[in-house]
Amino acid sequence: MASIARKNLLEDIPRFLVAQAGILFAVSLVTIQTGLQYGFARSSSQLIDQSRADIWVSSKNMQHLGLTIPIPYEQVTKARKVKGVDKAEGVIIDGALWHELQTDEITSVTLVGADPQGMLFDRSTIVAGSFNDLKQPFRFIIDKTGLDGIHLKTLGEVGEINNIGAKLVGFTQGTQSIIFGTLMFTSLETANTYRNYGSQTTASPTNVGTSAKKPTSTDQISFVLIRAKPGQNIAKLKRDLEQALPDTRTYTRQEMSKITQVYWQERSGIGFILGLGAVVGVVVGAVVVSQILYASVTDHIKEFGTLKAMGASDWFIYNVIIEQAIWMAILGYLPGIALCLGVAAWTSTAQGIVILITPISAATVFGITVLMCVSSAVFAIQKVTRVDPAIVFKG
Repeated sequence: MASIARKNLLEDIPRFLVAQAGILFAVSLVTIQTGLQYGFARSSSQLIDQSRADIWVSSKNMQHLGLTIPIPYEQVTKARKVKGVDKAEGVIIDGALWHELQTDEITSVTLVGADPQGMLFDRSTIVAGSFNDLKQPFRFIIDKTGLDGIHLKTLGEVGEINNIGAKLVGFTQGTQSIIFGTLMFTSLETANTYRNYGSQTTASPTNVGTSAKKPTSTDQISFVLIRAKPGQNIAKLKRDLEQALPDTRTYTRQEMSKITQVYWQERSGIGFILGLGAVVGVVVGAVVVSQILYASVTDHIKEFGTLKAMGASDWFIYNVIIEQAIWMAILGYLPGIALCLGVAAWTSTAQGIVILITPISAATVFGITVLMCVSSAVFAIQKVTRVDPAIVFKG
């Protein structure tokens, strides 16, 4: 039986290659679309997941990491007085305008301001410079994939953020989020100056190094990060913080991450679009495979008739067709998944776009591929069920 299936499969090499190309396309589309969906979800909450905060405090109107109403900096001072709080830090995440001086071009970017040695920045992501360099005013660090977006090439180059000079002092890797523009990591003081005072000054980039403005009680920030003292009941501490800080909500790191992911996957419609692309891939692959299998059965209809005349059962013949479909699934899946792994590695390194392919997702795509091919074989089987063994004796 196995030799019959393989013989039928490889008898017409051009047709075989067309079938495998269709399956490869389907595998690649499904893998990349689902990988983008998973990667998009992880990327949307990357800053949260990389942080070391036990609790995030936000406005009560917060929808996700990038959509929240600012809260006054005095909330940080109040949070530090709550029993059970070991450390409280302010964080600014806000859009800004980058001005590249050589080309005179402007670009929208996202400021991320926090304590350089605090709970937000993951020091393992730094590949050049140091987060300590952000202690100097008007310095920033970006992911290496963001250089083209701001038209800079090397450390030490300068530009303007909201009309104030800014100097590039470091690179990170694996920190750029799909949902934000180019992320620029700065100290809280620098981000506070850019955000709250940038429109009130025209400082030249040659003045980079002058003092930044420390947040006052009325200056606006985005979040307060909380580290609890050892042994604290996190649920109780969340309730105490909400009671002490009016008009706020508190979330654990995991809760904050889930809220952001769910928003972008479900409420933004992006998850639906990516899922639709995966479905299209399966449909295209199924159509190609069913056509190839049906044509193969038609070409060998007399051979199948001969087998039936010799006493072969329908189940035996069905197994030949199903095994042929399984071989097509395997031989189309392997180059398809290899191609996707290569694309995922390239996009992550060159573009900062995460296509997340896990062993579980790869196994799931393989299962979908086999199911797609076997289901397509059903159409070919319908042809065999109507074969009259007497066809062997017809001219």
